[in-house]
Amino acid sequence: MQIEEIHNSAEMVDLIERIGFLPLLDSGIRGFCAEAIVDEDCRYVVYPDGGWDWPMWKWKGEIITEGGHVYGKFFNGKAGFISRRWWPDFCNYRRSAHPKPQEGSIEEAILMILSEHGSLITRDLRALCGFDGPKMRSRFDGYVTRLQMATRIVTEDFVYPRDKHGREYGWGWSLLTTPEQLYGHESAQSGRTPQESFALIIKQLQTICPQATPLQLQKLIK
Repeated sequence: MQIEEIHNSAEMVDLIERIGFLPLLDSGIRGFCAEAIVDEDCRYVVYPDGGWDWPMWKWKGEIITEGGHVYGKFFNGKAGFISRRWWPDFCNYRRSAHPKPQEGSIEEAILMILSEHGSLITRDLRALCGFDGPKMRSRFDGYVTRLQMATRIVTEDFVYPRDKHGREYGWGWSLLTTPEQLYGHESAQSGRTPQESFALIIKQLQTICPQATPLQLQKLIK
Protein backbone atom coordinates (compact mmCIF):
# COMPACT_ATOMS: atom_id res chain seq x y z
CA MET A 1 0.00 0.00 0.00
CA GLN A 2 1.36 3.41 -0.99
CA ILE A 3 1.52 5.86 1.92
CA GLU A 4 1.96 9.50 0.95
CA GLU A 5 4.05 12.01 2.89
CA ILE A 6 2.05 13.69 5.66
CA HIS A 7 2.14 17.46 6.25
CA ASN A 8 -0.49 18.15 8.93
CA SER A 9 -2.77 16.53 11.48
CA ALA A 10 -5.77 16.42 9.13
CA GLU A 11 -3.80 14.33 6.64
CA MET A 12 -2.70 12.05 9.49
CA VAL A 13 -6.32 11.61 10.60
CA ASP A 14 -7.30 10.61 7.06
CA LEU A 15 -4.39 8.18 6.77
CA ILE A 16 -5.24 6.39 10.03
CA GLU A 17 -8.86 6.11 8.91
CA ARG A 18 -7.66 4.53 5.66
CA ILE A 19 -5.06 2.07 7.00
CA GLY A 20 -6.39 1.42 10.52
CA PHE A 21 -3.12 1.07 12.45
CA LEU A 22 -0.18 3.46 12.84
CA PRO A 23 2.60 3.33 15.46
CA LEU A 24 3.86 6.77 16.46
CA LEU A 25 7.61 6.08 16.47
CA ASP A 26 9.85 3.20 15.34
CA SER A 27 7.73 0.04 15.14
CA GLY A 28 10.49 -2.37 14.22
CA ILE A 29 9.11 -2.48 10.66
CA ARG A 30 10.95 -0.26 8.20
CA GLY A 31 8.93 2.82 7.28
CA PHE A 32 5.87 1.89 9.32
CA CYS A 33 5.40 4.69 11.84
CA ALA A 34 4.12 8.26 11.85
CA GLU A 35 7.60 9.71 12.33
CA ALA A 36 8.85 8.02 9.15
CA ILE A 37 6.11 9.37 6.89
CA VAL A 38 5.79 13.01 7.96
CA ASP A 39 7.37 15.86 6.06
CA GLU A 40 10.83 16.85 7.32
CA ASP A 41 9.45 20.15 8.65
CA CYS A 42 7.14 18.19 11.01
CA ARG A 43 9.92 16.23 12.70
CA TYR A 44 11.76 16.94 15.93
CA VAL A 45 14.18 19.86 15.81
CA VAL A 46 16.37 21.51 18.47
CA TYR A 47 17.18 25.21 18.10
CA PRO A 48 20.54 26.84 18.94
CA ASP A 49 19.02 28.55 22.00
CA GLY A 50 18.05 25.18 23.47
CA GLY A 51 14.40 25.37 22.48
CA TRP A 52 12.71 22.67 20.45
CA ASP A 53 9.75 22.05 18.20
CA TRP A 54 8.02 18.87 17.10
CA PRO A 55 4.82 19.53 15.14
CA MET A 56 3.98 15.85 14.79
CA TRP A 57 4.10 15.39 18.57
CA LYS A 58 1.60 18.20 19.00
CA TRP A 59 -0.89 16.58 16.63
CA LYS A 60 -1.63 13.68 18.96
CA GLY A 61 -4.40 15.42 20.90
CA GLU A 62 -6.15 16.62 17.73
CA ILE A 63 -6.02 13.15 16.19
CA ILE A 64 -7.74 11.75 19.28
CA THR A 65 -10.27 14.48 20.04
CA GLU A 66 -11.11 15.74 16.55
CA GLY A 67 -10.17 12.76 14.43
CA GLY A 68 -11.79 10.24 16.76
CA HIS A 69 -8.96 7.69 16.64
CA VAL A 70 -7.77 5.63 19.60
CA TYR A 71 -4.31 6.26 21.10
CA GLY A 72 -2.24 4.32 23.60
CA LYS A 73 0.68 1.96 24.02
CA PHE A 74 -0.70 -0.79 21.83
CA PHE A 75 2.25 -1.90 19.71
CA ASN A 76 4.75 -4.01 21.63
CA GLY A 77 4.55 -1.54 24.52
CA LYS A 78 4.96 1.50 22.25
CA ALA A 79 2.41 4.19 21.46
CA GLY A 80 0.32 4.47 18.35
CA PHE A 81 -3.10 5.00 16.80
CA ILE A 82 -5.92 2.64 15.88
CA SER A 83 -8.97 3.74 13.92
CA ARG A 84 -12.38 3.33 15.51
CA ARG A 85 -13.34 0.97 12.68
CA TRP A 86 -10.57 -1.47 13.64
CA TRP A 87 -10.78 -0.96 17.40
CA PRO A 88 -13.49 -3.63 18.07
CA ASP A 89 -11.43 -6.34 16.38
CA PHE A 90 -8.24 -5.18 18.06
CA CYS A 91 -9.98 -5.24 21.47
CA ASN A 92 -11.49 -8.62 20.75
CA TYR A 93 -8.14 -10.20 19.97
CA ARG A 94 -6.07 -8.40 22.61
CA ARG A 95 -8.46 -9.04 25.48
CA SER A 96 -8.46 -12.74 24.67
CA ALA A 97 -4.66 -12.70 24.92
CA HIS A 98 -4.60 -10.46 28.01
CA PRO A 99 -7.43 -11.55 30.34
CA LYS A 100 -9.22 -9.16 32.67
CA PRO A 101 -7.16 -8.27 35.79
CA GLN A 102 -7.60 -10.59 38.74
CA GLU A 103 -9.65 -9.50 41.71
CA GLY A 104 -7.52 -7.68 44.28
CA SER A 105 -4.68 -7.00 41.82
CA ILE A 106 -2.99 -3.64 41.33
CA GLU A 107 -4.29 -3.54 37.76
CA GLU A 108 -7.87 -3.95 39.03
CA ALA A 109 -7.33 -1.11 41.52
CA ILE A 110 -6.04 1.16 38.76
CA LEU A 111 -9.12 0.49 36.63
CA MET A 112 -11.48 1.02 39.57
CA ILE A 113 -9.94 4.39 40.38
CA LEU A 114 -10.13 5.44 36.73
CA SER A 115 -13.78 4.38 36.60
CA GLU A 116 -14.55 6.42 39.73
CA HIS A 117 -12.87 9.58 38.42
CA GLY A 118 -13.66 9.28 34.72
CA SER A 119 -10.19 10.34 33.57
CA LEU A 120 -6.92 11.31 35.24
CA ILE A 121 -3.49 12.42 34.15
CA THR A 122 -0.86 9.78 34.86
CA ARG A 123 0.67 11.69 37.77
CA ASP A 124 -2.63 11.99 39.63
CA LEU A 125 -3.59 8.39 38.93
CA ARG A 126 -0.23 7.24 40.29
CA ALA A 127 -0.71 9.24 43.50
CA LEU A 128 -4.25 7.92 44.07
CA CYS A 129 -2.94 4.39 43.64
CA GLY A 130 -0.29 4.99 46.32
CA PHE A 131 2.72 4.88 44.00
CA ASP A 132 4.16 8.16 45.23
CA GLY A 133 7.31 6.89 46.92
CA PRO A 134 10.88 6.98 45.59
CA LYS A 135 11.53 4.92 42.44
CA MET A 136 7.81 4.04 42.17
CA ARG A 137 7.14 5.88 38.91
CA SER A 138 8.65 3.32 36.54
CA ARG A 139 6.97 0.44 38.36
CA PHE A 140 3.57 2.12 38.10
CA ASP A 141 4.13 3.01 34.45
CA GLY A 142 4.72 -0.69 33.80
CA TYR A 143 1.26 -1.56 35.14
CA VAL A 144 -0.36 1.16 33.03
CA THR A 145 1.46 0.03 29.90
CA ARG A 146 0.27 -3.54 30.41
CA LEU A 147 -3.30 -2.30 30.80
CA GLN A 148 -2.98 -0.30 27.59
CA MET A 149 -1.61 -3.36 25.79
CA ALA A 150 -4.67 -5.22 27.08
CA THR A 151 -6.89 -2.42 25.66
CA ARG A 152 -8.21 -1.62 29.16
CA ILE A 153 -6.80 1.94 29.22
CA VAL A 154 -6.60 4.55 26.45
CA THR A 155 -5.55 8.19 26.21
CA GLU A 156 -8.44 10.66 26.11
CA ASP A 157 -6.31 13.75 25.40
CA PHE A 158 -3.11 15.50 26.45
CA VAL A 159 -2.85 18.15 29.15
CA TYR A 160 -0.07 20.74 29.01
CA PRO A 161 1.22 23.03 31.75
CA ARG A 162 1.13 26.76 31.01
CA ASP A 163 3.70 29.47 31.62
CA LYS A 164 2.98 32.86 33.19
CA HIS A 165 1.76 34.12 29.82
CA GLY A 166 -0.77 31.31 29.49
CA ARG A 167 1.19 29.49 26.78
CA GLU A 168 1.39 25.71 26.78
CA TYR A 169 4.82 24.16 27.08
CA GLY A 170 6.55 20.83 27.64
CA TRP A 171 5.78 17.30 26.46
CA GLY A 172 2.30 17.14 27.95
CA TRP A 173 0.65 14.63 30.29
CA SER A 174 -1.53 11.78 29.06
CA LEU A 175 -5.13 12.07 30.24
CA LEU A 176 -6.00 8.42 30.81
CA THR A 177 -9.40 6.76 30.83
CA THR A 178 -11.03 3.45 29.91
CA PRO A 179 -12.36 2.85 26.38
CA GLU A 180 -15.76 1.98 27.87
CA GLN A 181 -16.03 5.44 29.43
CA LEU A 182 -14.74 7.22 26.34
CA TYR A 183 -16.46 5.25 23.59
CA GLY A 184 -19.13 3.15 25.31
CA HIS A 185 -19.30 -0.52 26.21
CA GLU A 186 -20.25 -1.53 22.68
CA SER A 187 -16.92 -0.20 21.38
CA ALA A 188 -15.19 -3.50 22.13
CA GLN A 189 -17.83 -5.71 20.49
CA SER A 190 -16.78 -7.11 17.11
CA GLY A 191 -19.17 -10.04 16.70
CA ARG A 192 -16.26 -12.31 15.75
CA THR A 193 -14.09 -14.84 17.51
CA PRO A 194 -10.66 -13.61 18.66
CA GLN A 195 -9.05 -15.85 16.03
CA GLU A 196 -11.17 -14.29 13.28
CA SER A 197 -10.26 -10.78 14.47
CA PHE A 198 -6.57 -11.71 14.57
CA ALA A 199 -6.68 -13.04 11.01
CA LEU A 200 -8.34 -9.84 9.75
CA ILE A 201 -5.77 -7.65 11.52
CA ILE A 202 -2.84 -9.64 10.15
CA LYS A 203 -4.29 -9.46 6.62
CA GLN A 204 -4.66 -5.67 6.91
CA LEU A 205 -1.12 -5.25 8.23
CA GLN A 206 0.24 -7.41 5.40
CA THR A 207 -1.45 -5.03 2.97
CA ILE A 208 0.00 -1.96 4.72
CA CYS A 209 3.47 -3.46 5.30
CA PRO A 210 4.35 -5.95 2.54
CA GLN A 211 8.00 -5.53 3.59
CA ALA A 212 7.34 -7.02 7.04
CA THR A 213 7.97 -10.62 7.98
CA PRO A 214 5.25 -12.69 9.69
CA LEU A 215 7.31 -12.61 12.88
CA GLN A 216 7.51 -8.80 12.81
CA LEU A 217 3.75 -8.50 12.37
CA GLN A 218 2.99 -10.94 15.18
CA LYS A 219 5.43 -9.16 17.48
CA LEU A 220 3.69 -5.87 16.72
CA ILE A 221 0.23 -7.00 17.78
CA LYS A 222 0.74 -9.92 20.16
